[in-house]
Amino acid sequence: MTTRRHYITTTIPYVNARPHLGFALELVQADALARHHRHRGDEVRLLSGTDDNSLKNVLAAEAAGVDVRTLVDRNADAFAALRGPLALSFDDFIRTSSDPRHRVGVERLWRRCAAAGDLYRKAYEGLYCVGCEQFYTPDELSAGRCPEHGTEPERIAEENWFFRLSRYTDRLHDLIAGGHLRVEPAARRNEVLALIAGGLRDFSVSRAGTRAHGWGIPVPDAPGQVVYVWWDALGNYVTSLGYGTDDPACTRWWAGSDHRTHLVGKGVVRFHAVYWPAILLSAGLPLPTDVLVHDYLTVDGRKISKSGGPTADPAALAAAYGTDAVRWWLLREVPRVGDADFTPDRLVARADADFAGGLGNLVHRVVTMVHRYRGGAVPSLGADRYAVRSLLDVCGQVPGRIDAALADFDFRRATEAVWTIVEEANRCVDATRPWELARAERQGNTAAGERLDAVLAALITACRTLAEELHPFIPESAARITAQLTAAGETLPPAHPLFPRLRETVDHP
Repeated sequence: MTTRRHYITTTIPYVNARPHLGFALELVQADALARHHRHRGDEVRLLSGTDDNSLKNVLAAEAAGVDVRTLVDRNADAFAALRGPLALSFDDFIRTSSDPRHRVGVERLWRRCAAAGDLYRKAYEGLYCVGCEQFYTPDELSAGRCPEHGTEPERIAEENWFFRLSRYTDRLHDLIAGGHLRVEPAARRNEVLALIAGGLRDFSVSRAGTRAHGWGIPVPDAPGQVVYVWWDALGNYVTSLGYGTDDPACTRWWAGSDHRTHLVGKGVVRFHAVYWPAILLSAGLPLPTDVLVHDYLTVDGRKISKSGGPTADPAALAAAYGTDAVRWWLLREVPRVGDADFTPDRLVARADADFAGGLGNLVHRVVTMVHRYRGGAVPSLGADRYAVRSLLDVCGQVPGRIDAALADFDFRRATEAVWTIVEEANRCVDATRPWELARAERQGNTAAGERLDAVLAALITACRTLAEELHPFIPESAARITAQLTAAGETLPPAHPLFPRLRETVDHP
């Protein structure tokens, strides 16, 4: 099997407030993808972090009556601390305001683009949304309001540095249309191509230091200006690899990866599929290979938000319902295309149906039968495989189906593929009726005993395959299943319930 190298990243969120479940979706998706590729034997580096240098953070600190550093540190720590509650396996976590790798990398990226002739100064007046950290033209607004936040943008006049995005219009179109830069799903790729076809305008990449309240990375060789938040933030994908210091990690993981994969929300597609690739082209660096776009989580149809509207605390949800219940809902319920509405009741219903009622019931049932009919020792499959051929075929097919689903960035389809093992194993039990085979064996029917061995062995194989293939999605539960199926000496541990019913054990709204 050929080993491939994957560099997988999440976006880095503003830290104007504590994390919410909407960003946890992206973290869990990225983690599941990274775990999956590690499980297949590939090399993987998973990066997350925080965008500390945003004007939103400055304004939030002023509103809270604290200094910017205090607010940024407190909230950035809360994002980093999600590693535990969500069972995240990221290899690196970068903070743009304090990580020494970041500033030198941003400065080098700036100078490379300046040397390419792609940076220039000009006076500008436009409509600016602080929430998006982005200028809009009137035709991009919805009834005069930001299409993302529903707020009226401010009219801002200033003299900034601009990047010649327009120079890269044709190259970006060809790269995306030709699949060299893959944007998935197709609806988002078409959205990006339509944006490019409408004409790309140069964009501001700095702001006055006074308007940024002195917070941010100073523009190299330009006193009084700081690097604009998107230029600053997007650079983290290479600055975290030591781009500013010629660290060999940059060659290994950026230039040397087979897949450079960005997971992003639909609200920031243009920055990752248009602005960032253009900056990389200007700087002479390889482009990402994949930009994988998810839609939003909502509550009562309204987007979950850190700074207004409905929210949901992922750490609190994990504490109340369990890490894997949260992970499973995010991976099993959220569609590849379209927003998903969250309620705690839906999380509980999914966990109880799949964990207690489906997976847990199957494993408990199978281990109990092995103890009852074979004293806890797992029999060999033997030659009588006719009754279990379908189950064994499904177990053999599922890894490839998961690979194909995750290659398409479809976590719901991947988890559905795993679940076919549960469904087929239950059909196998119903069809073969092991208790009747055991009765016939006790009455002297040798063939029934051989068939019972095959059935029990196949069911154990199915449960072990489930544990293997579920590991990227629900690692803690997969480990518990593996422990239940691992013999101590010659026999399996006694069967015990793996998953309590949350509706019976947890108080929830």
